[in-house]
Amino acid sequence: MFDIFTIANWFLAQEPMTHKKLQKLCYYAQAWYAVFFSGERLFKEDIQAWVHGPAIPEVYYRYSDYGFALIPKCNTVPNFPEDIYNLLTSVWTTYGALSADELEYLTHHESPWKDARQGLEPDVISNIVIPIEAMQSYYTEKYLQEHSHG
Repeated sequence: MFDIFTIANWFLAQEPMTHKKLQKLCYYAQAWYAVFFSGERLFKEDIQAWVHGPAIPEVYYRYSDYGFALIPKCNTVPNFPEDIYNLLTSVWTTYGALSADELEYLTHHESPWKDARQGLEPDVISNIVIPIEAMQSYYTEKYLQEHSHG
């Protein structure tokens, strides 16, 4: 398992970004890690179903002073084993070009976040945890659908 801020710094080494975008990238890194590493955790921190999508409270509190401004680019790229580096690169390639709002929209239309917030009004604050199993199940199915042609 890795430190959440090592994962966050890897994404911040790619480009400066908003807090919301960083949260979503860390979420997708955890989700896809669960798919390819048998439901294991990439980092120990829980991901909660917040109003604006999946969020990691520890990351929120570390970077909340930035508000809507960009968190500066991290000048030191953390080193990871090749399999983790490949996973993070794949997440970055897939989601990195999207804006924070586009990532929020995406997560709002995927079942792990939607199911965790079931029955809640859109603007109700929640600290409900999105289960790793829900991420693994949903994104495994998504992966299989996308890779089942021929």
